[in-house]
Order: sequence, then C-alpha cells, then structure tokens
Amino acid sequence: MSRIALKAFPFLRWRHRVNRETLRADLLAGLVAAVIVLPQGVAFATLAGMPPEYGLYGAMLPAIVGALWGSSWHLVSGPTNATSLMVFATVSAFAVPFTPTYVTLVLTLNLMVGLIKLGLGLARLGALVNFISTAVVIGFTAGAGLLIIGAQLRNFFGLPIPQEASFLLALRDFVTHLDQTQLPVVAVGAFTLVAALAGKRWLPRIPYMLTGIVLGALLAWLLAVTGVADVPTIGALPSAIPPVSMPNLSLATWQTLAPIALALTVIGLSEAISSARAVALKSGQRIDGNQEFIGQGLANIVGAFTSSYPTSGSFNRTGANYQAGARTPLACVFSAILLLIILLFIRPLASYLPVASMAAVLFIIAFGLIDLRAMRRIWRTSRADALTLAVTFIATLTIRLEVAILVGVLVSLLIYLHWATHPQVVRVVPDPDAQRRFRAAQPESAECPQLDMLRIDGALFFGSVEHIRDEIDAARGARPATRHLLLIGTGVNLIDSAGADFIASLARALRDSHVELYLCKLRPSVRALLERSGVLDVVGRDHLFATKDQALAAIYQRLDAAKCAGCPARIFTECQVTLPDGSPRDRPRPELTLEPRT
Repeated sequence: MSRIALKAFPFLRWRHRVNRETLRADLLAGLVAAVIVLPQGVAFATLAGMPPEYGLYGAMLPAIVGALWGSSWHLVSGPTNATSLMVFATVSAFAVPFTPTYVTLVLTLNLMVGLIKLGLGLARLGALVNFISTAVVIGFTAGAGLLIIGAQLRNFFGLPIPQEASFLLALRDFVTHLDQTQLPVVAVGAFTLVAALAGKRWLPRIPYMLTGIVLGALLAWLLAVTGVADVPTIGALPSAIPPVSMPNLSLATWQTLAPIALALTVIGLSEAISSARAVALKSGQRIDGNQEFIGQGLANIVGAFTSSYPTSGSFNRTGANYQAGARTPLACVFSAILLLIILLFIRPLASYLPVASMAAVLFIIAFGLIDLRAMRRIWRTSRADALTLAVTFIATLTIRLEVAILVGVLVSLLIYLHWATHPQVVRVVPDPDAQRRFRAAQPESAECPQLDMLRIDGALFFGSVEHIRDEIDAARGARPATRHLLLIGTGVNLIDSAGADFIASLARALRDSHVELYLCKLRPSVRALLERSGVLDVVGRDHLFATKDQALAAIYQRLDAAKCAGCPARIFTECQVTLPDGSPRDRPRPELTLEPRT
C-alpha cells in the first residue's frame, strides 16, 4: 500500500485488525453508543439553541468521518456539552436561537471550525493542543457546568423568561420570576431527575439519561391525558435522514464569526485529544495528534453540509465505547447506522419528550462537569495552576465564552513564559557521600572559600538572560571573596545568541574583577553554538571542561596554596591529599564547627 494512499485513507492502516470477532464486538459497542447518543443528541442540541434533530444528525456522518480519518480506535465524535454551550452563548448574540437565521450561522460556524482544524492538521501543528493546560480545561468545564444550569433553569421551572447566555443574567431572571413557576413542569423535571439518578445507581447497564427521559415523558403524557396540565415538549422530529444544508459563505459573516470559530477550535480539539488519549492509555494505542486534527476537521466540514452543528470528541461516549468492547473505529460506523435505523422507528415518539426532562438531564451533565476533586488537587499542589483555573473559571462566568477560553490559554502561556524566563541558578557543593556528585548547598554545607560553583537549570536565551545575570550577581554578592567561578551547564538545554553574548560579557566582567570563569558539562548543542559565536575564545579554551572531574582537578591547581593550607573544609578529594602547589598535607582533617551561612 503506497504512502499516498495511507495518508488519503488512514483507515487502511488498521484494516488488518478487522475480523469476524472484532466485527461482532464493534456491532455490539455501536448499538450501545447509538442508545446513549439518542437522548444526549437531543439534549445537547436543545442546549445549543438548535432544533433537536441537529444533535442526532451530528452523531451520524460527522461521527463516521471523524472515526475513519482520525487515529484513535475508540474516539466517538458528535455533539458535546462544552461545544453546545459555546455555540449558544456566542451565536445567540447575533440571532434568535432555533430560528432559520440562527441555524444558518451555526452551520457556517461549523464549516469554519472544520477548515481551521483541517488546516492545523495538514500543517502538522497537532502539538499546539499541548499548550492548553489541564487547569484551563478544568476551569472552563466547571464554569460551563454552571452556565448550563443557569441556561436550563427556565425550562426546568417552566418560567416565561428569555434564554440568557450569561449565568448572572439567567440567575437574576430566575430569581425575579420565581413566583411564576409552573408546578406540573417542575414535577416532570424533578421526576426525570430522580428517575435518571436512580437508573444511574441501580440500572447501570441502561443509559441513565434514557431512563429519565422515558419515565419523564410518561409522566407528562399521564398529566396530559388526565387533563391536569399540558407540559411543553420538544415537538416531532422532521426527518431521520440528515438533509443537505448550505452554510453562509459571505465574507461579512465569516469575519463576524472568526473569533468564535477560533475559540471553538481550541475547546473542540482539547476535548477530542484529551478523550482519545485517556482511552489510549488503557488500550495501549499511540495517538497521532495531527491525524486527529484532520479527522475532526473533516467531520466538521461534512457536518456543515449535512445539518449538523459543531461537533467534537465526546469523553463520555468514548469511554462507554471502550467499555462496551469496541475494537476498531467501525464501532462508530455501526453506531451511526444503528442510530438512523432507531430514529426511523421512534421518530414520532419524539414529540412526547418534555422540555423539562431535557433540562433535568442537562442538570446531571452540568454537575458532572464540575470536578471538585480535581479543583481541590490543583489548588493544593500548584499556585500557578490554581491561578489559571480561577481566572478561567471566573472568565467563563463573566465574559463571552470565546474570549474566556482564550483568556485561560493566555494566562497559562504567560505562566509558562514566566517559568521559562526565570530558570534557577543553584549553588552546589560536593555530596559528602559521593564527592563527584553535587547537590544544592544548604545553610550548614561546607564550601570552598576560593571556588564558587553554580548550576543553571533552564534555557539561556534572550528572555532569561537578565534574570540569570541578576541571580549570578546575587550569588557573587553573597560570596565576594571567591576568585574562581565554575558554571555547570548540565541543566542548560537551550542557548541562543543573546545567551552566548551573556557568557562572553560575564567572562570579561569577572576577569576585570580578577575572577576566573570556568564552564563544564555543556551539552553538545550549547558548546557548538559557543564555538560558532567565538565565546569559547573569550572564556578561554583552557577554562572549558567536559566533566566535573576534569574541571575540579584543573581548578584546584590554580587555587592559592597558602589559603588552602589553613582551610578546614577540605570538601574536594584533592583537598585530602595535597595542597594546590603539590606539597603533601601534614596534618589530619580537623573536625569542623561551621556557622550557618547568611
């Protein structure tokens, strides 16, 4: 099989995995996925402000394309809670949800998101998703959970208030109109909620959302036939087969939706890659991020022309697909086909699904998005991640979602840049148990009064040069009497021209102060750049050493023998035998009584 064919049709790579056993396993897993996505698709589409059928359409052709052109064996594409909420929160500012204008804008947005994802994949930029930290994802999803709750309060309580994209506005409207609560609607919603939770607890083999929705619909039907109340329903689905759709291709519309498309791309790819990798850890598969970008992009593009709003990889359905025994991506293909078959038979029954039941199911999903355990762990372990999480969470609740996710990513990148531009400069001393192994100096550590040893842990580039200069100046100020400085380069993994210039200027400045600079254990790439830039000639090639043994043996010979004769420290191996001038030690090493360093 040619490489071109494998790139154009990546599903040919796993064709050898398909046999009678895997087909049976994939068929059963596909059936489970079809049953699970049935209530989820309707609920998520309602959350997105789209007609219910669009959520089901998103689980058909986009799911097939995402599976066949992606790299994961188990990733299930389709409607998700985060993308659904973001679609509603952003596009509702330009059109009224559920209207034809709104639907057209969402289809256009789907096409734009698909093109961006496809472009990133073809450009081999799959590693970009690594810049979205876990703290950003956890903070955004927690905020999204509260937004879902706020958006569904009106449906759960039957309040005649407009749907708000802002959590605070939705909460305000809910509180001010609470006296208009419709008790039959609340009864149906509460019954659905209890039934779903009970099904999740005691009937784990049956999708809990399906249990809740069916029983909630049954209660609403009983209320209607007995004349107690007519509870609002979502209405009948127009078609089980996805109709052809056409996005808006005008330049003005694309310019308006561009920021939203970028934010949706960020959150969508984060969902897909994290879902695929989570399952890959269990299955032993390696995920190709670039191929996943391509698969997700093609899925969105296909969805834009087959009546689907933006989709992504679903964490819940991907996990369920793996647990159900899926062996290959054909499970997603079977799921889409079986979903279509199921819809052909039960489509008329959709008119009995209460809106309050959809709200109850979304409440459960929303609470599941708020991972308090992960938030507490981040808060305890890392201040930087805690700051990122808090900023992302607050931004999600207070500003537009497409801006909030970008704010979280920006804060995460700024923290990373702060870390990268502030590498540690550590004073080291020989380990008493292994003298050629160095450790960070402690207040009680014995140190050579003539030689200072510093290790740089991080990149030496234009962004970190000034910080490293300040750290070395501070270290020199703490021990100004030393006349020899050894820089250990094991931790310097990157250097640029600014870093090379810094080493040269440091060598000149120290020499002017009658201090000798030495370098040891430089990585080959670092040494090569110093060689090309002429810095080694400035430092002195006899001041450059490959190992610490070589460096200490040579520097020891250059120390002041008179000072060494009266030094009680003797921290180097050479100190135990001779003085720097070669004369033997004439007395045993005394017991040391060292005062703490200040």
